Amino acid sequence: MTSPPHGRPERADTPEVAALRRLKLTQPELVTAIDMQIEVLILHRRMQGRVSTPWIDLDVDRVAQQLAAGTPVIRFEDIPFDWTELRILFRQLVDLLRRFEAVDQPDYEALQRMVRASRPQPAEVAAWWNGSAIRATPSPSDGAVDTAAYAQVLTLAARPFVARAAQSVQQRVDVTAWQRPQCPFCLGDPELGLLTVAGDRHLICGRCTGSWPFDAGTCPFCDNRNPACISSFTSQDGRYRLTACDVCRRYLKSYDARGADRPVMLDVDTIATLPLDAAAMQRGYTG
Repeated sequence: MTSPPHGRPERADTPEVAALRRLKLTQPELVTAIDMQIEVLILHRRMQGRVSTPWIDLDVDRVAQQLAAGTPVIRFEDIPFDWTELRILFRQLVDLLRRFEAVDQPDYEALQRMVRASRPQPAEVAAWWNGSAIRATPSPSDGAVDTAAYAQVLTLAARPFVARAAQSVQQRVDVTAWQRPQCPFCLGDPELGLLTVAGDRHLICGRCTGSWPFDAGTCPFCDNRNPACISSFTSQDGRYRLTACDVCRRYLKSYDARGADRPVMLDVDTIATLPLDAAAMQRGYTG
């Protein structure tokens, strides 16, 4: 391992960053998206070292009642947010996404006004967690930021904290009976699917990175179970599969672990499958 000029040893790449660097060699057309993802992961890694692991009381009866009622295992108060650290990461992500033109200039300026106003505040993060619509602007006269842009930044900023909470409970809770398309841990939406070696499908949450089983023949967006109304196609290397529903016109990408040489990596596989996104949108489907 080499030492940088400041004398401290460089940290080795995580498996995800190493996989992204290899992806640049095989899919050079994705270099910009890959470079941005690497920088996001580096920011997350720095934050993860400072996030505490919560102890969440998983009373069996309480958890069973929550799951039966469609209530997630993790409550907002369970998440180990450090509000100063969250706002620092939020600001860093705003600058990063603008540098890669992932947010436009008006939204960037509105997000910067939020940063200068010491936002987001806990109540705003709680509203995001509960799925409430948020008008993310310091004052009405300053102009509103696009809700999708705000949610994108906040989801990325909150992920190290939310993921830590999910990691602390995932191996302690049986969610095999959960038959909903939203995450049983945080009620987030699935970002990626996983086709297991046994041929089952799991969904992976884009908010907390938790996973749960979900019927492979059912659309996770509209519950369509008619195979004649579900289309499927794969990437050229066969590593990824996309299933699209002809009822709701939504699609989901999945990592096929059958014959794979590594485990699924959410932060890598969502980037590697960008060509599948383009192909699905050309056919009139939305993610």
